[in-house]
Amino acid sequence: MTTIWKTAAGAEAVRARYREFLSLCPVPSEQLSVPTSQGETFVVACGPKGAPAVLLLHGSASNSASWLGDIPHLAQHLRVYAVDMIGEPGLSAESRPPLASGAYAGWLSEVMAGLGVERAALVGLSLGGWLALHYATTHPDKVTALVLLCPGGVGKHRNILLWALPLMLLGPWGRKALQAKILGPMPPGAPSPEAQAFGEFMQLIFANFRPRMETLPPFDDTALGRLTMPVLTILGAKDAMIDSAGTRDRLQRHAARAEVVWLPEAGHMLVGHGAAIAGYLQKAIAA
Repeated sequence: MTTIWKTAAGAEAVRARYREFLSLCPVPSEQLSVPTSQGETFVVACGPKGAPAVLLLHGSASNSASWLGDIPHLAQHLRVYAVDMIGEPGLSAESRPPLASGAYAGWLSEVMAGLGVERAALVGLSLGGWLALHYATTHPDKVTALVLLCPGGVGKHRNILLWALPLMLLGPWGRKALQAKILGPMPPGAPSPEAQAFGEFMQLIFANFRPRMETLPPFDDTALGRLTMPVLTILGAKDAMIDSAGTRDRLQRHAARAEVVWLPEAGHMLVGHGAAIAGYLQKAIAA
C-alpha cells in the first residue's frame, strides 16, 4: 500500500499538531479507537450519552479538527461522534479501498456497530458529504437525517487539475494559493486567531500529505430517490470544486424531503453553520 504521507517526519508533524487541536476541544470529550476490517478508526465523542446520535464526516485532506467550532452547538442535545475517515490525515488507518467498491459503506457500518449506534444522523462536508450520501443511499433505514455541506457526487465535479498541478509545483507559495483557490472567498475582515491557526494547520497538511486523486463516483437518480429521510444541503454559489447549482437541482428533484440553503457569496469553505445544523437536526429527529 502506498503511504498517504510524503515523509514519516511530515506525518508525525501533522499528527502532533492535530493532537494539539484536539486538546482544545471546547466541550468534554472522549477519544475512541474503533477496530474495523480497514484498520483502527479514530473517533472524538461528546455530548450527552443516550441522546440521538450524529456522526460528523470531514472533507478530503482534513480531519475532525474541522468540526471543533460546530461541536459546542451540536453537543448540547445530541451525542456527537466526529469520525476520522480512513486514508485521510487524521488518526485513523491509512487504508484507501477504491471509492466505487462499496467498501466505505461497509466500513462506516462497522464504525457505528463499534460505537453501539444503530441509527444516526450524518453530517458530511465535501468528501464527507459524498460518504454520508453513499451510506444513506445504501442503508437508508440506518439514517435519521442528513446534513450535506458542498457534497460530492451529485453535481458535476470541476476539473481542478488544470490549475492545481502547476500550483503544487511552486512550493509553499503555490500550496497556499491552491488552498485559497479550493476554499473560495474568505469572510471579510482579519481572520480570528483560531481561523489563522487552522489555516496554518491546513498548509502543514498540504505540504506533507498525498491527497486522493480518485474521482468521486456519482450518484444516479435512483440512488438519490432512496433518500427518504430529511435532507438539508448547504451550498456556496462560488464553489470551485463542484457544480453547486446542479447539486441543488438534482437533490430537489429526487430527494423527497430535501431543503437547500443557498449562499451566493460562499465557495467550498462552509464554516460557522453549527447552530443552524443543530437546530435542523433536533427538529428533524424529533419529527
